[in-house]
Amino acid sequence: MTDIVQRNVSVSMIRDNLEDIPGDAWPMGVSLRWYQPGDEWHWLRIHELADQYNTVTHDLYVREFGLDAAVLSQRQAYLVVGQDELVGTATAWWNEDYHGQPYGRLHWVAIVPEMQGRKLARPLLSAVCRRMKALGDKRAYLVTSTGRVAAINLYVRFGFVPEIRCQDDLAVWRQMQPYVKGRLLLEHR
Repeated sequence: MTDIVQRNVSVSMIRDNLEDIPGDAWPMGVSLRWYQPGDEWHWLRIHELADQYNTVTHDLYVREFGLDAAVLSQRQAYLVVGQDELVGTATAWWNEDYHGQPYGRLHWVAIVPEMQGRKLARPLLSAVCRRMKALGDKRAYLVTSTGRVAAINLYVRFGFVPEIRCQDDLAVWRQMQPYVKGRLLLEHR
């Protein structure tokens, strides 16, 4: 059987509440800003560089987020190095009916490869989760895949747990346990 990481299976994770969001200081020379018109092209460039699993296109961006600048300016964050180099992004999206309940959604997180490992992801996630809470979300979920081991470890440290709704989910997460630092909470939700 092919290894679960190589199979790159889609998985979901949840955070039951948006209280006590971990925080980290921004490294010197790095800041955060929210979407400005035209940033969809920066989003595409960041994902083209960082995402080895998806083909990103402008049509994908529009399908996922639309083009309402007022909504995006409240929800889509960008990491900025220096004055204007955009090197990462994440979105505080939402879903009014995720398994019958409203949830915030940590959506399409990416940092360009040359900036990965520089302690930028945690402050980015903190800002986006705090924004979800400020916009009224009580809880959050995300969708990732088993090939993204570093991301899954980050999400676990950030308080997200595996979403297990069936035996297949449980089997996938049991296979992921050796790749995850710390013990996973593996129970049906």
